[in-house]
Amino acid sequence: MEFLAPPWYNPSSMFTGIINELGRVDSLIRFKDRVVLTVSVKFSSELKAGDSVSVNGVCLTVTEALRSSFKADVVSETLSRSSLQYLKSGEFVNLERAVPADGRLEGHIVQGHVDCKSMITNIVSTGSSREIEIRVPEGYRRYVAAKGSVAVDGISLTVASVNDRYFKVVIVPHTALKTNLFHKKIGDRVNLEFDIIAKYVEKLVENRGFGGVVSMKDIRIDTEFLKKAGFLN
Repeated sequence: MEFLAPPWYNPSSMFTGIINELGRVDSLIRFKDRVVLTVSVKFSSELKAGDSVSVNGVCLTVTEALRSSFKADVVSETLSRSSLQYLKSGEFVNLERAVPADGRLEGHIVQGHVDCKSMITNIVSTGSSREIEIRVPEGYRRYVAAKGSVAVDGISLTVASVNDRYFKVVIVPHTALKTNLFHKKIGDRVNLEFDIIAKYVEKLVENRGFGGVVSMKDIRIDTEFLKKAGFLN
């Protein structure tokens, strides 16, 4: 699927959830207000200071590009909101470079702005695949839909099933081997970013006079709806 960049698009802050490489944490130097993270990666020679890299789904800015690794600052707000606060030296992390404006959108639109962190509650091996169950944090259930998209540690995944407390994703062998999900176990923390389109639709409904809508299933897509949403004059 070709991505046609709109005028407001900033290529330094968009990803697709397709992991480029599995990196390894070289070191974490902790300061009072931040952590300096060093990650080894093969594509480090292609990076420069100021580039954006998604690390386990978190958009970080490269502060220094070395021959076989890069450095990035992780501020306290990012640490508190994401699972990066639990990182340890030697741990594997999912890495994705920001997609260029003329690149391919092969996963779904991922901003690298983590909504919350959650926990893996169950893992079931089914033949060559793995079914992973993840807790849905309170207040985020409305963004999760069966067959919809969610970014788990920066990986674009399809929701296989969902209820009020959990959602499940099925991991094919290729994804397991190319990402840190191969190393995950029950109880591990993961970063979640929900579909930006769902968030925009929710805000659109709030701001366009649909206050009586109880849930998205109550919306009737007709001429009146499109006028209120600004699609028709």
